Amino acid sequence: MFTSRRARRIAGRYANVDGIPFRMPVGTDGSPALLAAFGIDAERARAVLPTGELEPLRLGGRGLLVIAVVHYLDTTIGRYVEFCLGIACTRRGGPPLSGLGVYIYDLPVSTEISVKGGLGIWGMPKRRASLDFLVGESTVSSQYDLDGELVARVDIPRPARTILPMRVSGVGYGDFRGQLTKSHIHLRGRAGVTPGGTGARLLLGDHARARPLTLLDIDPSPRFTAFLPAMAGVLDDHVETWFLTAEEPPPPPPVGLRDVVGLGLGQEWLEPPDRDRSDRLIEQLSPRQGPRSR
Repeated sequence: MFTSRRARRIAGRYANVDGIPFRMPVGTDGSPALLAAFGIDAERARAVLPTGELEPLRLGGRGLLVIAVVHYLDTTIGRYVEFCLGIACTRRGGPPLSGLGVYIYDLPVSTEISVKGGLGIWGMPKRRASLDFLVGESTVSSQYDLDGELVARVDIPRPARTILPMRVSGVGYGDFRGQLTKSHIHLRGRAGVTPGGTGARLLLGDHARARPLTLLDIDPSPRFTAFLPAMAGVLDDHVETWFLTAEEPPPPPPVGLRDVVGLGLGQEWLEPPDRDRSDRLIEQLSPRQGPRSR
């Protein structure tokens, strides 16, 4: 696993932040994951990105919606699912491709302790939600419900073989306390990749968290999908932050320390998402509508 020099130096040591125990480095080894990337309208994506700090990455004139779901099986804070909805981006004002990464618009997780750590330490927009991760004979799927409503469901084809070596070192940006946060993650595993994402579907629901995504003119078919049956990953404990600025005095940030201080260390999951409802919605969609929204 290629990681930072610091992560290699402190490997095997222990830490405790806000009552959350860690064995360093913070990571997983053997967790299944799915990936999907959909073309979107790059100009519309600007409305989702923090003003003045990030630019949407353009590929062939289009932006990129990135969906990454991991079922963590072996972390020091227990087992949980993490469902990432993000936009590929670069830092504004720098050379081409500088600060290349993913702005994480939403990052629901299964457990309270994961929210406490991910939001309070790394500034990632975590919230506890109803999630699942299903690996079938021909399909890998995950659904995200919040407040009893569907936010998103992604289905990808399960590849016949997962033999392609994948090694990725990436950057994730978040928005917390009125600051832009930046963290680094390193992933490794053998993947099965489906170019063009034949057989994939992205279903967006009526919940308010999904609404900004429905305005992005998401392509009906993804650029690619991938499945890693046993991913290894390391999240650096180093986090960078910058103030988010505006031309006029901004209002208080919507998410701040008040949303973290009362959180506990619970590892219980909520009830699973309502698959019967999303199945019914899929049946009502035309082939053109199906991969995108209701």
